[in-house]
Amino acid sequence: MDAATELKSFVGGSLTLASKLLLVAITLYDLAVKSFVGGVEMKRMDLVSGYKGVVGLVFGNENSTSSEDSYVERLLDRISNGVLADDRRSAMTELQAVVAESKAGQLAFGAMGFPVIMGVLKEERDDVEMVRGALETLVSALTPLDHVKGPKNEIQPALMNTDLLSRESESISLLLSLLSEDDFYVRYYTLQILTALLTNSPNRLQEAILTIPRGITRLMDMLMDREVIRNEALLLLTYLTREAEEIQKIVVFEGAFEKIFSIIIEEGGSEGGVVVQDCLELLNNLLRSNASNQILLRETMGFDSLISILKLRGSAYSFTQQKTINLLSVLETFNLLIMGGSEADPGRDANKLTNMTVLIQKKVLDHLLTLGVESQWAPVAVRCAALRCIGDLIASHPKNLDAISSKVLGEEPQVEPALNSILRIILRTSSVQEFIAADHIFKSFCEKNSDGQTMLASTLIPQPLSMNHAPLEEDVNMSFGSMLLRGLTLGESDGDLEACCRAASVLSHILKDNMHCKERVVRIELEAPMPSLGVAEPLLHRMVRYLALASSMKNKDGKSGTAGYVQLVILKLLVTWLADCPTAVHCFLDSRPHLTYLLELVSNTSVTVCTRGLAAVLLGECVLYNKSSDSGKDAFTVVDSLSQKIGLTSYFLKFDEMQKSFLFASVKPTQSHKPLTRSTAASMAEIEDVDENDLSDQKNEDHPILSSMLDAHFVSLIKRLEADIRENIVEVYSRPKSEVAVVPAELEQKSGEGDKEYIKRLKAFVEKQCSEIQKLIGRNATLAEDLAKTGGSGSIQAEHRTSGASERVQAETLRRDLQEASQRLEMLKAENTKIESESSMYQNLAAKMESDLKSLSDAYNTLEQANFHLEKEVKALKSGGSSVCPDVEAIKAEAREEAQKESEVELNDLLVCLGQEQSKVERLSARLLELGEDVDKLLEGVGDDMGLPEDDEEEED
Repeated sequence: MDAATELKSFVGGSLTLASKLLLVAITLYDLAVKSFVGGVEMKRMDLVSGYKGVVGLVFGNENSTSSEDSYVERLLDRISNGVLADDRRSAMTELQAVVAESKAGQLAFGAMGFPVIMGVLKEERDDVEMVRGALETLVSALTPLDHVKGPKNEIQPALMNTDLLSRESESISLLLSLLSEDDFYVRYYTLQILTALLTNSPNRLQEAILTIPRGITRLMDMLMDREVIRNEALLLLTYLTREAEEIQKIVVFEGAFEKIFSIIIEEGGSEGGVVVQDCLELLNNLLRSNASNQILLRETMGFDSLISILKLRGSAYSFTQQKTINLLSVLETFNLLIMGGSEADPGRDANKLTNMTVLIQKKVLDHLLTLGVESQWAPVAVRCAALRCIGDLIASHPKNLDAISSKVLGEEPQVEPALNSILRIILRTSSVQEFIAADHIFKSFCEKNSDGQTMLASTLIPQPLSMNHAPLEEDVNMSFGSMLLRGLTLGESDGDLEACCRAASVLSHILKDNMHCKERVVRIELEAPMPSLGVAEPLLHRMVRYLALASSMKNKDGKSGTAGYVQLVILKLLVTWLADCPTAVHCFLDSRPHLTYLLELVSNTSVTVCTRGLAAVLLGECVLYNKSSDSGKDAFTVVDSLSQKIGLTSYFLKFDEMQKSFLFASVKPTQSHKPLTRSTAASMAEIEDVDENDLSDQKNEDHPILSSMLDAHFVSLIKRLEADIRENIVEVYSRPKSEVAVVPAELEQKSGEGDKEYIKRLKAFVEKQCSEIQKLIGRNATLAEDLAKTGGSGSIQAEHRTSGASERVQAETLRRDLQEASQRLEMLKAENTKIESESSMYQNLAAKMESDLKSLSDAYNTLEQANFHLEKEVKALKSGGSSVCPDVEAIKAEAREEAQKESEVELNDLLVCLGQEQSKVERLSARLLELGEDVDKLLEGVGDDMGLPEDDEEEED
């Protein structure tokens, strides 16, 4: 079977895809071999070799022929070798038709046609018709045939032809030279070819144009050509300048700014068509990340021509899609000027401030407020872009901040501050994008602007309850703060916390990093929703109640997305409020259910990871910034509740889970705007109002509000708080609730206190001290275990931070305990030595007393025996009779009285001595009992021999 038959089978048969591709490749290769003739043919074979290198891997390298390839070959032969001019022109026309209608024709032309066509463009410039035909053929060869459907992975001949042509720098130079031709179609087709090359092979064409003398100059000259050619040249320059900084500089040097604004004015400004869009896209390419070009524009033409595009012409209520795109493009230009240039440019900040100052001086703020605030009939996309531009324009610029704060809108007598109007948009709009854009203004206004924050906070005055339920239209007469407080309480009656959520976001900007505003707002009290509910309620408590109410919204109406982001926004407000503000922490803990609810929220698995994480941060702030000394509100109470109901391991893991979540991981320091091009303009201009019901099915973490609320500044605040909270909780947890101090007064016996009560109190004191020590040991053991588990599952940074804090705390605690134990041991040793010496002394005294008592007893016995003998003598004398005897009874009584007196004196002295010694013995016994000594054992054997003589005497008697 020959090549022609195979090709027919490919077109009309039922071969597989692989077979078809193989047949086409074989046919092309066969035709390429046959076309090898002459010097011109050598050039053609070079292109064929490059072509085969790209296509051969897909199609193979088998020899075959094709009728269509043969047809293209014959046409090329007629063009290159024909004698008659009309025949050659006719062949060129037929070739253009074949290439424009079939992929096979494009493939065949790519394999053989480029040398022939380029030869015509180079050598036959005088024959305008042939040059036109050659250029039109090239346009057809480089244009994809979208109407021919095929497999997705099928090779595209137009792309391959573009690649082949762009490889030859001589071809690019030849095409650029054609731009100086007088014929309109020659210039037009040439621009189309260059645009096709740039679309598919931008880098090669950019490099080639830079190497060609006056290449950019010739393109810039086309901007002053006829309208059609101008538009093509404009589109080509737009592609060329997207990422080529060198080309941008040359284009600006060639007077691009003057030509661009001249075309915009000619086309009608924002009311113009797609040409205005292309001009603005080219302008943005020249200004993006290029401070030198911005300075050149500012100092040569100024910003007046740019600002004039914002002026609404014609019917202000008419916004076509093209007008919307044009306005979005010029607003992007202002954003680029406000950025000031590339971050790597050292003069970026100075250029940025200068641009912002000049723009405000040129009254651009008035036009932006007209578009973003007053023109509520304008498309949402335009209003959002204007609001974002206002926010960027006033950020960190004192004069611009003063300008927005003093700006009033409307006409007499219905005028109000611009900030009030923007707040009304936040509270009323049904578009999420518009709320985010308007909220961006307050975020920029409050950033590092303590005076502005104080000004807004000073207007926060609660209105009577009747005013809160007044119609929405009456808020025109309200101050900024009254309107904000009304928004905070507006949705309580119907359970819709959307307005409260938005107002909470604005309030968080007012309170951020401003201690004066935080303490001022803490003192604000709101009237109870119903008189029966009692006294006024602090605003902070109302926010906590709304936080709890938001979780019930999910169960009530199924709006999981709404409930999720409402909780997060209120949590962000509370975290911002309590940060570095002990007064707010004290107010938060005034209500005991707040701590209980927060503990439940941290451990609630039905809420999002970020909700649990922010609740954990809020709980940590109640410890970190807690200066209360009340036993039920102090930091130890919070940590103790946290440990018992959650556990330190689970609590610290909430931080790690939040850091790994999508919201926190996707936050970038600066969010760059996507460039507005022809391909993206339509989708960006068709932003419609977004109702919350349309977002209820989204995941909570995908909600557009969250990506704007949880910005880089807030994420960095959370990371800083996390480190401080971890260290502070570890320190509080590792210490006892009340550090036991050995107060000397507690060890002294109180007046009127008995020995037993004194010993009992000392014993209780020692038991309390031992209990505290045991608790401390248990806490240290638990803490070490928890931190070991947490460190193993957390990040390396968290592990290092936690382990470092725990090691320092544990080392300090152990060192302190060891020092106290050593001191106490030395004290006990000294007391024991003293007690032992006193005990020895008392034992000696007891022995002496025992000896004295024995001597006294012996004397008494001797006296009794003498008395007995005297009595016997008296009886004997009486019985003797008559002799005169002395008065024996008197003598006896006198002797007894004298002996009794001497005995009583000695006995009294002995009793006094015994009383003193008995008191010392009792005190010594109490002290020995306190120190754990067995008093009975020490006194065992003392005094056992005292009664033996008396007993012997009794037995003798």
